[in-house]
Formats: sequence, C-alpha cells, structure tokens
Amino acid sequence: MPLPDLARPSAPARARRAVLTATLAAVLAVGPALGLAAASAAGAPTGARAETQAAGGAEASTAVRAEAPGAARGVAPGAVRTDAPSAVRADAPPVVLVGTTGLRWDDLGSLTTPALWTLSREGAVGTVAARSIRTSACPADGWLAVSAGNRAGDLLVEDGTCRRLREPMPGSAVPGWADYLESAELESYDARLGMLGDTLLEGGAQVVGIGPGAAIALAGSDGVPVGEHLASPVDPDDLERRAEDALETADLLVVDVGSVRDPGYATRSRPASDPALAGEAVDPSLDEVRGTDAVTEPTRGEQAQAIDARVRAVLDAVDDSRTGATVLVVSLADSRRKATLQLAAATGPVVTGEGTYSDAFLVSGSTRQPGYVQATDVTPTLLTGLGLRDVAPSGVVVGAPMLTAGGLTLASERVAALIDANRHALATQPLMGQVYLVLVGINLVLYALVSVGLNGRVLDWLRRTVARRWPGRGRRLVAATTRPGAVLRQLRIAGVAVATYPVATFLANLSPWWRASTPSYALAALVVAWITVLTALALLPRWGRWPLGPLGVVAAVTAVVLTVDVATGARLQLAAVMGVLPQVAGRFYGFNNTAFSLFAAASILLTVAITNPLVARGRRRLAAGVVAVVGVVATVLDGLPSIGADFGGPPALVPGFAVLAILAAGVRLTWWRTLAVLAAGALTVTSFAVLDWLRPADSRTHLGRFVATVLDGGLLPVVTRKLEQNLNNLVGSELTLLAAGGLLLLLLVLGRPVRTAVGAPDGGAYGWLSSGAPLTRLGTDAPMLRPGLVALAVTLGIGFALNDSGVLIPAMGGALAVPLLVAACASWMLTLSPGAPGAAGSAGSDGTTDDDGAGARAGAAPGGGEAAGAETAGAETAGDETAGDEAAAHGAGAGPADLSGASEGAAARG
Repeated sequence: MPLPDLARPSAPARARRAVLTATLAAVLAVGPALGLAAASAAGAPTGARAETQAAGGAEASTAVRAEAPGAARGVAPGAVRTDAPSAVRADAPPVVLVGTTGLRWDDLGSLTTPALWTLSREGAVGTVAARSIRTSACPADGWLAVSAGNRAGDLLVEDGTCRRLREPMPGSAVPGWADYLESAELESYDARLGMLGDTLLEGGAQVVGIGPGAAIALAGSDGVPVGEHLASPVDPDDLERRAEDALETADLLVVDVGSVRDPGYATRSRPASDPALAGEAVDPSLDEVRGTDAVTEPTRGEQAQAIDARVRAVLDAVDDSRTGATVLVVSLADSRRKATLQLAAATGPVVTGEGTYSDAFLVSGSTRQPGYVQATDVTPTLLTGLGLRDVAPSGVVVGAPMLTAGGLTLASERVAALIDANRHALATQPLMGQVYLVLVGINLVLYALVSVGLNGRVLDWLRRTVARRWPGRGRRLVAATTRPGAVLRQLRIAGVAVATYPVATFLANLSPWWRASTPSYALAALVVAWITVLTALALLPRWGRWPLGPLGVVAAVTAVVLTVDVATGARLQLAAVMGVLPQVAGRFYGFNNTAFSLFAAASILLTVAITNPLVARGRRRLAAGVVAVVGVVATVLDGLPSIGADFGGPPALVPGFAVLAILAAGVRLTWWRTLAVLAAGALTVTSFAVLDWLRPADSRTHLGRFVATVLDGGLLPVVTRKLEQNLNNLVGSELTLLAAGGLLLLLLVLGRPVRTAVGAPDGGAYGWLSSGAPLTRLGTDAPMLRPGLVALAVTLGIGFALNDSGVLIPAMGGALAVPLLVAACASWMLTLSPGAPGAAGSAGSDGTTDDDGAGARAGAAPGGGEAAGAETAGAETAGDETAGDEAAAHGAGAGPADLSGASEGAAARG
C-alpha cells in the first residue's frame, strides 16, 4: 500500500509530525547545537542550503547541455563540459566504473572468463550485497543506487519482471525516469535520484558514460545524462576504442557491460502504451537485443563469457591509455528474484590515495567485514576518487568508499572464500524460518508442561483415568513418572537446554556446516551438540545446586559469546540462522536486533545471579554498585560506534539497569525517578550519536548518519520507515503471529494455573513439587529475582518501542529468560525436597543452608518431616523404590490425594 502524499499532510498528520519532530529534537538536544556550529564552521551544506545546492546543480545541468562534438559518429550527446571550474583533485587519476548485474564469483573460470580471472589474481576482490528497496534488485535498481548514493529502485509490476534498460535519445531523459522518480517518492529512503550526475556537474568533472546503465547512473536530477554519453557497441573492439578515446580527457568513465540473467528471468520491455512510459523518448535503433532478450536464452556461462570480453576491452583500453586509472568492476544487481552475493573487484590506486587495490579483500565502512561491500558504496568510492566527496549534499550518500583489507595470502584462497561466503548465505536463508519455528515450538511445549503437565490436579485426573483403564500397571506407571525429585531434575535440564538454544545457533557457525551434503542435518547436529555441552556446563555440581546457578551460567555464556563476537567483527552473527543475512544488506557489524535482545536479557539475568547473594546478606549498597558497573559496561559495549553501534540499545539498557540498581539498593521507585531513568537513557544514546557524528562522514555508523539526517531535515522519513517496519514485523510475519499467539495462549490459558498456585499458601497444585512451600517464597530465597524481571520488562519494552524489529525484541529476550526462570524454580524446589542435597536447610543463592528453618518447614508440611523419613526408610528397607518415592511425596504432604493414599499403602507394606 503506497504511503500517503507527505507534501500536503492532513491536520492529524501535521500534528503527528509535530509530535515526532519535538520528541527527536528533545532527544538530540545536544547534537543540533554542536552540529549547526560545526557545519557552519566547515561550510558543509545542511538543510535548505543542501537542497538549494541540489536544485542549483539541476538547473546548471539543464542550462549547459549542448550539442556534443561526437554527435557525428552516432553519439547521444549530453553536456560534455561545464562552465564551472573543476573541483576534481589535480593529482587524482581517472576513475573507471565497469558495471554489470547478476555476475557472481562462481561464474568465473580461467578458460571461460580469462579477463575477470586475471583481475581476481591481481586486484582486490569482494562480494556485493546488492539489495535495494526490495528483497532482490533488478538491473535498474543497481544503477539507480549509484545515481542516488542510496537505496532506490524501479516501480514493481504485477508479473515481477525487471525492466529492460534502453539507451536514451540524444538530449532526452533516460527511458523510465518518471517511473524511477515515482518509486523514490513512494519509498521512505529519501533517495535523491540524479545526485551523482548533479554533483559531477557542479564539481566540473569530465564524464563519459557508455551503455544504458551508465546513462542511469550519470543522469542529472532531470533524468538527462551529464557529460558525454555513448551507445554501447556490440563489438568489444569498438568498445575498447571508445573507452580509450574517452580516457584521453575523462575524469570518470562509466561503462555498462551487460547483465547475466538466470534462465526464465529475462528482463521485459515496458511497452510504449504502458502509462508508466507515457511521454518517454526511446530510440529503437539503440535498443540492442542481447542475452536473455533473444528467442533462446543463453546459459549463465555464455552470458558471463560475453561480459568478460567487454571487461577485457575496457581493461585493455585502460592499459593503453597509461593513465594509471582506478578501475572498479562491480555487479550491481541480482540475476533473479532471489538475492545472492555479487562480484566486486578493483585495481589501480586506492581512491583515498593510500596504496593500491591489489592482493587484498575489498571492504568499506558500511560493512566493516573484509570481502563485503554494498551497492551503495560505489557512489562514495567514485566521488572520493575524484576528490568531490565534499561537493555532494550532506547526509544523502549512505555508503562509504571501498578500501582494502588484509587476509588470505593466495588469490585462489580469497576467491574460494568469497564463493564459500555466498554458499553459506544461501544455505542459511531457507533454514532461518525453521529455526525460529523450532524456538517457538520448544518454548510453547515447555510452557505447557509447566502450566498443565505438572499441575497436581491434572496429574490426579490422569492417574484416575489410567487406573480405570489399566488397573495396577497404570497406577505404578503414573507413580513412577511423578516422583518429585526426578521430575524437578528433568524440568531443570529442559529449562536450561531450551535457554541455550539461541546461543548454540551462533556457536554452530564456528564450524562450516553449510559445506555438508545436507546442510540442515549438519546444522541440527551442531546445535544439539552445543546445547548438550552448555547444559552440562550449567549443571555442574559446583553451581548446579544453587537456585540461580544454572541461570547465571547460561546468561554468562550467552553474554560473553555475543560480546566477544561483536568485539572481534561479528563473524558469528553474519549468515547465522539467528543472525543477519549479508545479501539482505541490513547490518554487518555490531549488535543486530536479535543479538541485542539476547545480550540485554543475558546481561540483566547475569547481574541478578551475581548480586543475589549480596542482597540476601544485606549488602545492598555493594549490590547496587555491581549492577551499576555491569550496566555501564553493557551499555558501552552496545552503544559505542566502534563496537556495538546500536542506536536503540542504550536507551533501553540504561533504564533497565537503573531500575535494577534502585531496587537492589532497596529504594522505592517513584514516578520522578522513573522519568530520570528514561532521561538518562535518552542522554546516553544522544551522546553516542553525537560523538559518532563528529567523525568524518565516511567513518560514521548509522548513529552519526542519523544525527546528520536530523540536521538536514530528514527526520520524518526515517521515523516513518522505522514505524512502518515495526508495524510490518508486528502484523506481517507468520512467525511473529505465531509467537504472539503463543504468548497470548500462555498468559490467558496456560498461565492461569500458575497464577493461582503462586498465591496459594501451600503451593496449590504445585505443592507436591515444592514440598508444600508457597511459591512466593522463591522471591524471599532469591530476593533479586523479582527486581531482575522488572528490569528485564523495562528493557525489552523500550527496545520493542525503539527498534524497527519491534516484537522480535521481547520475543527473543523472553525465549532466553522464561526457560531460565523455569530452571531456577526447579532448582529452588529441589532444595526443598526431602532427601535432596541441601534439603536439611534452605539453600541460598550461594549454596548456603539454614538447618533450623528447614526442619521447621518440614515439620509444618502435612505428614511431618519425621513421618516422611520413617515411611521412606520403611519402603527402602522393603526394597520397593516406587513405594519409597511415593512415601516421600506423601511425607512432603503436597502430592495429589490419590497419590498420597498410594504412598500410605506402600509405607504400610514396608
């Protein structure tokens, strides 16, 4: 559904805009003042000034276009020169962009594509995340991303096909430009089509474009290509001659060498009768039918060979020109409707003037991952190479220049690693939905088991039903499966295992499971293996007997794994089944939303486990200090641009840890303190964002770019896009609806027995597990548990409101916290069971006991502790283990009535 026209908002829309603007202005109270001062001092265009420059560039673009000298040889002319003085760096070598679409590294071969093969051995290589405004990018989308320096795309048609690109008529706009502008208006990325062309024109750069894609990339804001435009010749030798002639004077040469399309995904011409093409000028003689436009579609290999021949022609022209040009070969879009990582290579001087593109991986500030760049990185690379980066309007270009990063020594190893990265991403994509379904399923099973399966009344009904159908044997079967000690131990194992599932999926990426013949089986085996290891670690006797021991261990492992991963480059999150897909081009570094929710929940639960013994001993000030230290560390790790780079994390973490510290100190939480906590969170994220904004534009993360966007007046589109994504995630995903449905079932149906039992003085339906102790006593024995749950609710609630992933934040945090809470309850109940280790006393969080209190509680239980011991001893003497367990349950006085009767009979027989 298209977004409403923002140019003429209604009264309610204006009111909402005012509220949003006022809110963000308050959050960025420090940023704007510093920003305007710095911008004024540096002369950077901001706000209306930037828009004026862009408009002025467009007017100049139209004014200086004249007949080109090359028109006599069939050249479609544009403005070949500008009256403005050249701002191109004097010592800058020419920059050549060789653009294609659909070309991957596995298309290359030493014999079939010798030019690209040689380039991969001599230059710097990488893969391109080409996604634009949709899940996959068409050829027009990739070239529009170069034009705008931002995500942009063509209009979507009903059949989902991609537009066939055509050469423009001399002096006319690019065919389809009206569609492109309409698409940019409908999307919320604030893409300014023609930005690159206008900037080149304003900077006085000498520009030559060859091919229809180059016309799109170099078009001005009016859609007419700037500089000199040449039709793409069929013969590679003609292309070489034209490229060599262009390099005699050009600062920038852009060449479209064609596309690779998978069979069945050919591009389609938009007919002239199509309303979208009304008024567009198209020269049929310049529309060459090649590749997938033929009657018989060529194979990928044949298309790659044709592209290789054209790439060779351009590279030979560069060598013959002896200009020392920087050459970028980039595949800008996908070959079908499924996104894949594309090819990128570079040779010649690095655009920043530091070193050369050789024997290395490509990298950019937008990915921070060696071997990964984005299609939106092409534009800042071109502008930086020409020395025109500062001429571009501020806050418009979202990418960063392509640089080099060390890594593998051999070129064959680098290319093999890039092919393997694409294989990894493709293997992960179809498994992500299944992994989340398993997560939701095992959590719902655990919730149902706790709420219904362990309910004493349900078990009593089950015993009667089984006894009627299978007398004798059925009674013994029910008795054998309802031994309190055994049930609690299995429940604790189940809770810990379910809680380790998320971190196990990240640790599985340590092994190359995607290379197996059946990747799904290999991944499942690794996840199960890691769950087994982590569960065994959490239940080691040293801390496994403490009520919060397993909780603390699992939380610590989760927090440490995610922290180390983020600090070392986030390689575990990349292409993980609960991480981020590189072909989605969402986030390559720092904490993604899933990782943040797990990290936040784990950090708070770990803090609860650490401080619980301190509060139990009355050392509340020390406990509050520990909470503050852990909170500061967690917030810094999450919010620093160089580590976590998470915009929505600090304003959620700071209030959560502040609430936890207040409650740990025993201070009452008032409304004024609550407002102060929220203000502290807002101030924290503002500080991180402003610090990032003060860095150079190409070094900023999305934190600093957000500040620049606000200063340039682009706040409303960003907020609109975030709200739209949050809403789509809330109601538009089957997994989200399943998770929401499961949560509703838990709260309204399954949670009712638990809520009733919590208020019962004898444990209610769960008294047979808690030895008759009220479940509310867990809050007394573990005094930091309830404050921890309050802090967790605050953090996940704010995270839900501020992050575009929306419901994913509380869902993932709950998937870790709830199973650990179940395990903690089971561990606590085990300390109350007669005969259990530490049962003679109330076990604290550090494993200490209170013998007197335990004896009093055992004596107060129905049946008395002494009776329970005598009956149990009698049963064990008779060698009847089942009777012994039943007698123990009866002695605890909390089992269902019929089970108690069976226990009495067994004890009498003993």
